[in-house]
Amino acid sequence: MLLAFTANALVAMAKSAAAVMTGSASMVAEAAHSWADTGNEVFLLVADRRSRRRPDQTHPLGYGREAYVWSMFAAVGLFVAGAVVSIVHGVQELSAEPGESSFTVAYVVLGIAFVLEGVSFLQAYRQVHLQAGQVDHTVLQHALDTSDPTLRAVFAEDSAALVGIVIAATGIGLHQATGSPIPDAIGSILVGGLLAVVAFVLIDRNRRFLVGMEVAPAIRGYVQERIAAMPRVSSVGYLHVEFVGPHRVYVVASVDLVGDDVESSVADQLRALERRLEQDDAVVEAVLTVSRPGEPPDSELG
Repeated sequence: MLLAFTANALVAMAKSAAAVMTGSASMVAEAAHSWADTGNEVFLLVADRRSRRRPDQTHPLGYGREAYVWSMFAAVGLFVAGAVVSIVHGVQELSAEPGESSFTVAYVVLGIAFVLEGVSFLQAYRQVHLQAGQVDHTVLQHALDTSDPTLRAVFAEDSAALVGIVIAATGIGLHQATGSPIPDAIGSILVGGLLAVVAFVLIDRNRRFLVGMEVAPAIRGYVQERIAAMPRVSSVGYLHVEFVGPHRVYVVASVDLVGDDVESSVADQLRALERRLEQDDAVVEAVLTVSRPGEPPDSELG
């Protein structure tokens, strides 16, 4: 992630220099976008490190949800520093007088930025594609639903960066062809609108995970099968599996145990099953209770 921060900072400086040299509204929008991405890398780095802290007495479910808090800050920063600046500047440039521009500099900077952003996007795409296959999701669906806000942010921002570069290049090209700065200004507005959409999507996804998000059906089914396969477990009744951080879950379930042991023995068996579940790094805490008499299996619950 430090490498991504350095790359974004260099791209942002190059775009800023090109924006000053060309006077292009689209280049200003792209510079604002890259500076926003650079700042976001800091937030995402903090999110990743703080969310990895282990549970303690004050936070028995760990600090995983901090990832969504800091990722939310990053999304808000993308909106304010990227979208608002780009849209406002584009609107202002709609009434600007035509001036001389060095289009070659803009094209060179955008070309280099496209290559760098493309490499970063391919890395994020491969990771999302790999994880999507494990839970039977499409790439886009998994990018939206993954519990890892850092991966989602990188995938979304790199996608927006590539589209934004194409928009900016188109606006600059039309400016060069027509001599009018209006297409360039419209390009800046479109880039800002794109960033606003991406920011709102990221904010919404982080909000959902902060208030509580159940796992995908495939993961839920895996947890149910694992509990049902444990020694002395006859069936699984109630089951709730909720994300409490990136790739971290909290499991609550009721089980029907084989036999009719006394209460103290049942309690010991449940604690042993909980500890067995918690040996999985993905399970922060497991809470098991005895199913009520006549309670149907979890698959039959509505």
